Amino acid sequence: MEKPINSHNINTGTEQKRDMNQQLRSGTTLAKRYLIQGVLGVGGMGAVYRARDMHFPNVVKLVAVKEMVNRALDPLVRDSIIRNFEREANILASLDHRGIPRIYDYFSINERSYLVEEYIRGKDLEKIILSTSDFIPVERAVRWGIELCEVLEILHNNKPEAIIFRDMKPSNVMINNQDHVVLIDFGIAKPFQVGEKGTMIGTEGYSPPEQYRGEATPLADIYALGATLHHLLSRKDPRIEPPFSFKDRPINNINPQVPTELEESINKALAYNTEDRYQSASEMKQALIESGRITGLLQKTESTSLGLTHAGKIKPVWEFECEDEIRGTPTLSDGAIYIGCYDHNLYALKSDRGEFIWKYPTEAGVVSKPTLYENNIIFGSEDFLLYAVHVRSGRTSWTYETNGAVRSSPHLAEGHIFIGSDDSFLHVVNALTGRKAWKTGTEAPIRSTPLVMDDQVYFGTESGEFYCLDYSGSVKWRYKAKRAVTSSPRISQGIVYFGSVDSTFYALDAKTGWVIWRLRLGKPTISTPEIFDNYLFTGAIDGVIYCLDASTSREIWKFSTQRQVTGSAIIYKDSLYFGSVDGFFYCLDYRNGRLKWKFQTRGPITGSPVAQDDMIYIGSTDHHIYALMA
Repeated sequence: MEKPINSHNINTGTEQKRDMNQQLRSGTTLAKRYLIQGVLGVGGMGAVYRARDMHFPNVVKLVAVKEMVNRALDPLVRDSIIRNFEREANILASLDHRGIPRIYDYFSINERSYLVEEYIRGKDLEKIILSTSDFIPVERAVRWGIELCEVLEILHNNKPEAIIFRDMKPSNVMINNQDHVVLIDFGIAKPFQVGEKGTMIGTEGYSPPEQYRGEATPLADIYALGATLHHLLSRKDPRIEPPFSFKDRPINNINPQVPTELEESINKALAYNTEDRYQSASEMKQALIESGRITGLLQKTESTSLGLTHAGKIKPVWEFECEDEIRGTPTLSDGAIYIGCYDHNLYALKSDRGEFIWKYPTEAGVVSKPTLYENNIIFGSEDFLLYAVHVRSGRTSWTYETNGAVRSSPHLAEGHIFIGSDDSFLHVVNALTGRKAWKTGTEAPIRSTPLVMDDQVYFGTESGEFYCLDYSGSVKWRYKAKRAVTSSPRISQGIVYFGSVDSTFYALDAKTGWVIWRLRLGKPTISTPEIFDNYLFTGAIDGVIYCLDASTSREIWKFSTQRQVTGSAIIYKDSLYFGSVDGFFYCLDYRNGRLKWKFQTRGPITGSPVAQDDMIYIGSTDHHIYALMA
């Protein structure tokens, strides 16, 4: 059962008053998986909650849980409400675009049904309009309009049936932290069938004339998009104006910053008669792009499989300049970021603003990624030393000397630091005192970072030997690759993964060292793999980041950069982040490898990023460390 047009948000199903006390409380766990953290919004039939997906205990994966409380007494009405809610789930499950929330789960508990969706960080357009006293920058509004056209293209070109959104308006358009649009609330979206009429549905002021008559085609969404852009640029809410009166409120008369060409494009979308509008979202998108180019609002765009990426749009929240190249990876802790540099210093900066706290001098370059223990930051240097420095004062707590450059990063386990050195020894050091516990010799320098799991130690050497030791330093097994293993190992589901300069990627049984599978990449790799949700990601000297099925080695997708990918990738909130020697820092959709955005530094990126609190940090050989919005 659908609800008629009115001046408020529309929900499917018979509207029911709901006792506010029946909202889920923070701390409630749904389906033994979703930990409720708070309420994002409340509607006539339920609420939307922020929750943490506890299937990923090592990362904070937030989701939005949409609840529908079915309290209808009539069995036919109850079935209709459930079908409408399931329709929303089915629509979202069939779509794949950055401008559409992903659906992760759908289930029912008694009279309540739940839809688990991607959690979008940002604000909706209505809140943005209300929170600003001035006009939204025109070029920004144009870009959002183009992206919304792309989303409508996906919906209207859906197979086997086009999907009509039917409720385009500012409150249903989220602007995420990357300043991209995400269309939300598919509660009244439905497959389109030619000639079908339905109940009047939508939102007054944004819906076209034919939608009042129960006719909703793809051209209805185009009209509603025009109304949304008119509201965005004029700040005139159409819900409090006479219906279909946009011509009485010319945008340029209200906001002189809007060029005539853009106003004409929006007016065409708002034509009263459907035959006078754009006949497709693609046609409207091209009109917005053309008006933007003619007027200079869009100085430069590049087409991608996702749509439009605007050069120069990604800007750092802050950047800090060191005195030499940054080749390593930072570490975050308690509001500070720690990173080594080839100016022979370890830097401590405030992670939110990039302000200098202190720097600690060594005698050579620092490429080792620091780790923390108690109140110390621990790292290696090419001056042959392992250092422990107090996090607040930047003063030496202890040092430990090896007989070679330390390019490996420390791994902390059971109160000890495990680290390799170019002296060909694996060193195990008490993390509190810096005293040697034991060390094991190999045949070549160790630049791979050790991994300790289940009382076993895994690492590779520059001669191609890959070792598995017990806690006493005795060899349990070892495997011989044809060339150096600089890549650091990762373990998942009892399998240890690593790459080699012999152009092969290996998956071995972690207990026995037997080969599960191996894959020729075509070029050498020193990148440490990332594993998430049975996806395995690794970079290579051929400039490609590979996504593989971790169980079978089947290639799922690959993405090419212009130069080598030597650093490691990370997953943060459904995106894959990594740098390349081509100087770009990339953000991809980890499921399909599609580019979301990229940021250009002024030098090769050889290290790996870290992420926390919606910020991504990366160092570059251009001497800078950058903080970007995730």
